[in-house]
Amino acid sequence: MTSRRIDLDDMRIHYLEWGDAGAPPLVLLHGIARCAHAFDHLAPHFADRYRVLSIDLRGHGDSGRDAGGNYLVEDYVRDVEGLIDRLGLKDVVLWGTSTGGRVAQMIAGRRPELVRAVIVEDVGPERPKEISNRRANRMGLEENGWASREELLAKVRTDNPRWLESVARNLVEHAAREREDGRVVWKRDPAILKGFVPTELWDTVKKIRAPIVYILGGASTIVPQHTQDELKAALPQVEIVTMPGLGHYPSDEDPAGFLEIVDEFLARQNQKH
Repeated sequence: MTSRRIDLDDMRIHYLEWGDAGAPPLVLLHGIARCAHAFDHLAPHFADRYRVLSIDLRGHGDSGRDAGGNYLVEDYVRDVEGLIDRLGLKDVVLWGTSTGGRVAQMIAGRRPELVRAVIVEDVGPERPKEISNRRANRMGLEENGWASREELLAKVRTDNPRWLESVARNLVEHAAREREDGRVVWKRDPAILKGFVPTELWDTVKKIRAPIVYILGGASTIVPQHTQDELKAALPQVEIVTMPGLGHYPSDEDPAGFLEIVDEFLARQNQKH
């Protein structure tokens, strides 16, 4: 794994890279309030076949903060498209979790010539008001941080009991920092909440031409049945796979099962090329 930075207009973007620079690109996009290291347990699996790039979205991890608090999905999209263009990436496979999945859907619809395939983890084209409000309440509770990383780890483990402990520890190690007063806080700009608003991306999603799979947690309510039905009607190439009993980040709860689904999906796309 190599840590890299790139300057895009007025935004510095940090990303992690695995694999051969000449291999087909696989771009990984994390969820809100997480960071590029959220894929540390998954990215090496693809390093022998792909040039894997996991990006810290603006305001997250070691990427820059936006002074104007511009953190809409469209702002993240602009940065990721800028990185893809600057690096000259072609035939990109996009994999996005949660908010990163919205970014992946947007890029695939806006720039179909760039995208070879899309993997979307437990998120659809819609972010209803109740989800926005839930995130606002959660970030308010987290604002004062925790006394130590172990205390934060205990909180993460309580909130996500199905996660592997190694995944939780890795997230706390890389996605948190010590504040000047000694409290441990998430490594993110509090202003990201300004962009976590009700969102509807159907007009763009309907323009997706690449093969796309939505992998959902069966215990999650983020992508309800009516949205799944609408996706099937809008995108004839769509695949929807539900992992029974899993939550909003199924790749953290059952990495092996998730990777098997992704491998089978990508193998089918490679056969078509």
